[in-house]
Amino acid sequence: MNIDSWIQWFQSAVAFGTVIMFGCCGEILTEKSGNLNLGIPGTMYMGGIASLAGAFFYENACAKAGITPNPLLCILVAFLCAFAAGAFGGLIYSFLTTTLRANQNVTGLTLTIFGAGLANFFGGSLNKLAGGVGQISISATSDAFRTTLPFATTWGSIGRLLFSYGFLAYFAVAVAVVMAIFLKRSHAGLNLRAVGENPATADAAGINVTKYKYLATCIGCGIAGLGGLYYVVDYTKGTWANDGTIETLGWLAVALVIFTTWKPLNAIWGSYLFGMLYWMYLYTELFGFTLSRSSQPIFKMLPYIATMLVLILTSIRKKRENQPPANLGLPYFREER
Repeated sequence: MNIDSWIQWFQSAVAFGTVIMFGCCGEILTEKSGNLNLGIPGTMYMGGIASLAGAFFYENACAKAGITPNPLLCILVAFLCAFAAGAFGGLIYSFLTTTLRANQNVTGLTLTIFGAGLANFFGGSLNKLAGGVGQISISATSDAFRTTLPFATTWGSIGRLLFSYGFLAYFAVAVAVVMAIFLKRSHAGLNLRAVGENPATADAAGINVTKYKYLATCIGCGIAGLGGLYYVVDYTKGTWANDGTIETLGWLAVALVIFTTWKPLNAIWGSYLFGMLYWMYLYTELFGFTLSRSSQPIFKMLPYIATMLVLILTSIRKKRENQPPANLGLPYFREER
């Protein structure tokens, strides 16, 4: 048994899974309010390019001033830029769907197109400013995000398996845990769930439906933007390429919401499972066979196939706790209450 290959497979799954987990948790929070936001890939794009731009201009300013970038400031600048950009995408979506009552599906898809176009435009501009594709230098920021725990090098295989990731990988798990507690145990979380299930009843009970929809969507999109941050500054080490990978991961995050049956804790193991399924085509020799190049795309479909199976099973069993919010994707008009 090749232990190194198994560890490398799991490490690849964690890297991809962390991006997906941020997007999934953000979308779960959004959907709990009754908003179906298919713009998650776009908000991840916006978070990724905003973090890259913020870190790039901060490190350039430090270089011109002749000072060394502060690692803590590098993290804060990139983190805040990513969250703010993602939340801004959520604000656009909320204004169009909640205030102007636009169709949620169309608005979400438009936000994805807008976010991808905006990010690739500014990504190309940053590449030109840096002197060409691959010349963007945010090494200080990337190193700060990629710093691993000391156990990664001293605990052998266990260290590589559990402690060889940047802090955002562990932060994503913390976000999922906190969100699960918030939705199940807090007063505000129960109010949010009530808004997603029956906004008319929640409104009659004195809950501000509009406020909860806005906050859940903006904060959820901000969390999704952190997925773009992780991909850009950690996974790709501070580079920008117009290859569509962020969009692919964004759609996997949306699929994972269904796979987890709208439960944040399930997003932890589900995201890593999606990552392992996505990269399985590179590690089929661990199971005694090797794929041809033409059959590799079939294996990349495995996360989506798993999602469809879960959707079929939950539809057949019809357990209420495994179903989406009853008012998901439906507009709420107070005048019709």
